[in-house]
Amino acid sequence: MRISPLFLSIIYILMGSGFIYIAVLSKTDTLWHLPTIIFTIVATLNIGVGLRLFMTHLKLSQKKDE
Repeated sequence: MRISPLFLSIIYILMGSGFIYIAVLSKTDTLWHLPTIIFTIVATLNIGVGLRLFMTHLKLSQKKDE
């Protein structure tokens, strides 16, 4: 059984949101600390992968309907 791209996109977007939350909590006096920057970069990559998987899901569902 294959895992659908829609399910994976939801997981990646939730993980990205979690990393954003952790980045906000890890901020101290400024935002320019290494942990905050790393959490933000990881969140950006996760959300990007989630959006790409969602677009793949849309393309697959359009192909299936044809």
